[in-house]
Amino acid sequence: MIVDAVRDACRGLRLWDRRRIAVAVAAAAGSAVVIGVATVLIPNSLFARDIPPVWWDYPVWILTAVLIGMLIASYVRGPDVEAERRSGVLGGAGGILGWFAVGCPVCNKIALLALGYTGALTYFAPLQPILAALSIVLLVVAVIIRLKGQYACPVPSSERSVRS
Repeated sequence: MIVDAVRDACRGLRLWDRRRIAVAVAAAAGSAVVIGVATVLIPNSLFARDIPPVWWDYPVWILTAVLIGMLIASYVRGPDVEAERRSGVLGGAGGILGWFAVGCPVCNKIALLALGYTGALTYFAPLQPILAALSIVLLVVAVIIRLKGQYACPVPSSERSVRS
């Protein structure tokens, strides 16, 4: 079942046109910049980071951005396709968890208010790798579901209907 879903998702990905690929690249780059600047993985003067990043922050950050880009591009529809009901719960949760996973544990205002400085280091920091893994899993599942649906249940367009 999982293998079939991944296979269908790969087939759905092969159906992407240049427009959708461009959206994926732009959304991934935008996500990488937003997350990177806010978590100071991209050094900047807007934000500060008290605890330096760990080695796994960078691959998780890039993978999260790429998956967000793919997910956003999966929502792009053609001009002749009617709007469909969409839900972005998995992708939204995955993106937020990815943000928390690569952020500074003591710079996170929620963790700092709830746990204090020492508590954020003691309890929240060790959870960040788990948040990172959960984030990636949620984003991958969301992307597979979206891509599988594009191959297995393509929305009929007027052009396809005319040819049939």
